[in-house]
Amino acid sequence: MNPDALRDLLISWANINSGSDHPAGLARMCAALRSEFATLPGSVIEEVDLPDTTARALRVRIRPDAPLQVLLSGHYDTVYGRQHPFQTCTLLNEHTLRGPGVADMKGGLVIMLAALRDFENTPDAMRLGWEILLTPDEETGSTASAALLAANARRFALALIFEPARGSGDLVKSRKGTGVFTVTVHGRAAHAGRDPAAGRNAILALAELLPEIDELNHDLQGVMLNVGRIRGGGAVNIVPDLAEAELNIRITRASDESAVVDCLHGLADTINSREGYHVTISGRFNRPPKEVTPAEEKLFAGWQACARELGVTLDWQHVSGGSDGNLLSAAGLANLDGLGAVGDHLHSPEEFVRLPSLVERAKIAARFLGKIAGGQLDLPGPKLNR
Repeated sequence: MNPDALRDLLISWANINSGSDHPAGLARMCAALRSEFATLPGSVIEEVDLPDTTARALRVRIRPDAPLQVLLSGHYDTVYGRQHPFQTCTLLNEHTLRGPGVADMKGGLVIMLAALRDFENTPDAMRLGWEILLTPDEETGSTASAALLAANARRFALALIFEPARGSGDLVKSRKGTGVFTVTVHGRAAHAGRDPAAGRNAILALAELLPEIDELNHDLQGVMLNVGRIRGGGAVNIVPDLAEAELNIRITRASDESAVVDCLHGLADTINSREGYHVTISGRFNRPPKEVTPAEEKLFAGWQACARELGVTLDWQHVSGGSDGNLLSAAGLANLDGLGAVGDHLHSPEEFVRLPSLVERAKIAARFLGKIAGGQLDLPGPKLNR
């Protein structure tokens, strides 16, 4: 593997704006990926239409009839839109590259490609079939690609997800589930000067609710709630009859979902018991928690051994952010997550990647695939492509 070539490839990809809401940029990024992954001998590439978007997923296959099948998962959208000031890469020093998406997760895509190039030159490669699925909407919740991911999950023994590693180099052991909810308070309008007592101030009722919602962070272990947006009212001479807040909620266990929703409804009932008020809770969890399984613990031990053989020490840890690993886990597919580049300051203009991790992580992934193909590691799922 040529470190300079991998660095230059990453720079060229990161300098393409592929913000989730930039269709033209996503199309350019998809074309760049298609061109590069087509250099893998024998690869069959297709672009997959997704509902309610012009963006497409990119699928790359080799040996779909091989007895062993592995899915490699990633996304090519970023959080940096077309108007965001952070658009190009800067080489801070020979080991550090700052740029939009260099860690999350275009660095992971470079690692994926480099690993497969290396693996395809091993003697047992013909025993293993693999499929890459790259999606354009992970940063906005994978709404369009969720069904495609779930359908894919049934055909593989495991998935390797090249989301960024932790800043320490650790992998992802488990992830919180994520959801967005809206608390809407309906009150009663009235003239603020002539008859304010006839009104029911929705903004004040919402302001009363929000500290109690925030307190659930302390009352419910493993649950995180963030009040991210509030709005309401209109002309200041009217008692406002409408106010609402949007919440981002993250949960550690599947059982937390009903617990937190029940608590929200309980708090709403307190306001609903008052004459003239009506509070509703709407929304859903778009990603269930990714809870570690015994199969994944066994797979991680194999990955850790491959790293150790290459002189790399790593562990794994629970994280709060979600990924497509959550969706694949929910569909029953064991997966290893956080296999991508080592970097930090994701989703900010200071996002950077440690360039040596591109080669390091690619070599670990190639060795892991080689051990699967050589029968040195058992796969937890179906051994035959169906």
